Amino acid sequence: MSSDYTPQKARKLSRETRLQARTGELADITLNLAPGVVQGNVAILPKKWDEDFLKFCWANPKPCPLLAVSEPGDPMLPRLGLDIDIRTDLPMYRVFRDGVMDQDVADISSLWQDDFVTFVLGCSFSFDEALRDANIPPRHLQLGSSTAMYRT
Repeated sequence: MSSDYTPQKARKLSRETRLQARTGELADITLNLAPGVVQGNVAILPKKWDEDFLKFCWANPKPCPLLAVSEPGDPMLPRLGLDIDIRTDLPMYRVFRDGVMDQDVADISSLWQDDFVTFVLGCSFSFDEALRDANIPPRHLQLGSSTAMYRT
C-alpha cells in the first residue's frame, strides 16, 4: 500500500468508484481502483433463502467471509458506506433465475423486490493487494488474470 494511504483517501476512492458504476462510467472489474479498500462479492437472494445462505456463510467463514447483510428489501448497506445503493453501485450484475444465468445488466433497480436480502462477502481482490504489498506477486496476476481460479 502506498505511503500516502489514509482512511479518508480510501473512503473517497471507494465512493468515486461506486459513483462511476452508478453513472455507467465503469463497466469493468474493480481490481486496483480503490487501493486499501476491502472489496466484496455480492449475492442478492429472496428473504425465503436468506437464513440458509447466512448459515452457509457462518459454516464456511474462510471461503465465504461475510462483510455485511442488508435488511430485507433495503438496497442500502450503511455498515459499508452511507451512500451505497446496491441496485446501481456495481459495474455489472449477473442475474440468475431458477439457478440458470439469465442476463448481465448494469442496473438492477427494475428487478428489485421488497424481499431481497443482500450479502457482501470478502473477495480475493483485497488479499491480492496485501500479497503484492508484501512483494509476493500472485501468479494469476502475473499471467494477466484478475482472479485465482484453478481446475482441481
